[in-house]
Amino acid sequence: MAATVLEARGITKRFPGVLANDDVNFTLLDGEIHGLLGENGAGKSTLMNIFYGLYRPDEGQMLVNDRPTTFHSPHDAIDNGIGMVHQHFMLIPPLTVTENIILGQEVIQSRWSWLRRFAPVDRRKAESDVRHLSEQYGLAVDPVALVESLPVGSQQRVEIIKVLYRGAEILILDEPTAVLTPQEADELFEIMASLKAQGKSIIFITHKLREALAICDRISVMRRGRMIGTVEPRDATMASLAEMMVGREVALVVERGPAKPSQAVLDVAGLRVKDDRGLMAINDASLQVRAGEILGVAGVQGNGQTELVEAITGLRRVEGGTISLEGANVTNATPRRITTNGTAHIPEDRHKFGVVLSYPIKDNLVLVNYHEAPFASGPVIHPEPIEQYAERLVDEFDIRTPSIETPLGSLSGGNQQKVVVAREFSRPIKLLIAAQPTRGIDVGSIEFIHKRIVEARDRGTAVLLVSAELDEILALSDRIAVMYHGEIIATLNAGDATREQIGALMAGVTTSSPAPTRGDDPPPSIL
Repeated sequence: MAATVLEARGITKRFPGVLANDDVNFTLLDGEIHGLLGENGAGKSTLMNIFYGLYRPDEGQMLVNDRPTTFHSPHDAIDNGIGMVHQHFMLIPPLTVTENIILGQEVIQSRWSWLRRFAPVDRRKAESDVRHLSEQYGLAVDPVALVESLPVGSQQRVEIIKVLYRGAEILILDEPTAVLTPQEADELFEIMASLKAQGKSIIFITHKLREALAICDRISVMRRGRMIGTVEPRDATMASLAEMMVGREVALVVERGPAKPSQAVLDVAGLRVKDDRGLMAINDASLQVRAGEILGVAGVQGNGQTELVEAITGLRRVEGGTISLEGANVTNATPRRITTNGTAHIPEDRHKFGVVLSYPIKDNLVLVNYHEAPFASGPVIHPEPIEQYAERLVDEFDIRTPSIETPLGSLSGGNQQKVVVAREFSRPIKLLIAAQPTRGIDVGSIEFIHKRIVEARDRGTAVLLVSAELDEILALSDRIAVMYHGEIIATLNAGDATREQIGALMAGVTTSSPAPTRGDDPPPSIL
């Protein structure tokens, strides 16, 4: 049996009002990929932050290569060969790939130690070292490229090279596929397999059960701060892992009846929108969403989906074309006018457009309608109705928090997403725009949000669903529009579409040949 390289024995960690880790035991073996699953708030990130020196346990012991040790900072973890790639990347966009990787570990050109503080960085050697690492581990990146010019998948490679550059033998990957397209995720798995083959040990934190079963040697599951168990993939199924995570049976296939669409609610015609660089991101795109249906927008990230949603919600200027809501022209209308007219928006980037991290939960739950009765009378805010409303939504949407006064930024990413969903679903709406609504959240929350989306459709709400998860598009949509290079190149009835057909369209491949029937496909899972 392989040696144990990292171990937690009886780890307990408390925060005010929260027992984050409760007597947790965990082992990582030499040269294995060990998956760590759990709902949002289960304690996974807390345990990893202890391994990485960001937190110190209140009780218990950590061992590295069978040696008891205590980390006081991430520097101690790095010195012990542990590196962590966080879900939200820690890169400086205006710097090059090499500059980001060597930051704090600069190679100096002087042989004399007393001159090194004044000597310039040896950029040529640093770039050579980065290029060598990228070739050794199959992490294709350009050492001189600016990070801000790279797609998300390449930025993640930079983060992995950064920890390898610092000598990491143990890698902690925190939700590494949460922001990746399916193609980028497949490339990451190839990289992980290469790292394992070269002797690295990996902790892989994920919410995606299919991924854990496909890539991991062992899988551990946490629930409400405790370690529930560790299994091997051959002894587990997605259903059994989901039940371990949530503590109950989870429906992995979305149950919904046929749509009953009626009049058009959203009508987009000939839309033209520029991206942040001033280039045309959407060119002559048209679509229509009717009351009582879900229109899914499929496409590889970066083909105009973000700009489409931002234009419809008033967050980005429209250069040409029209956007109508129930026949009223709302092209370039303000976000407040659009929301007041009955549009709910679950944004792709919740930190940028969905929440205020420093505000308490109760205030985030009324960000859209705080100025309306019963929460306000003119300029006067009424705290009591806001607090009562917040308490009800926290209970109804199972938001894991010690108090509605807790700053939102202290919650896990999945619970932050639940706050956004609770706010947007709990007011009268005609149109729901859901952009990546389940990105980075756990199986129980995905099931809950999918049910809410279907319920909204069945109440007569028009739903525009934008997702990079093809399973999610196939599981929820009544019709599917495929975007490629800023254009909607096809719109299909979901019942007639196949994974292969949609995947080909996402790559820009169009054909006049008839599509195979859905009868050959398994039911689309939510994971």
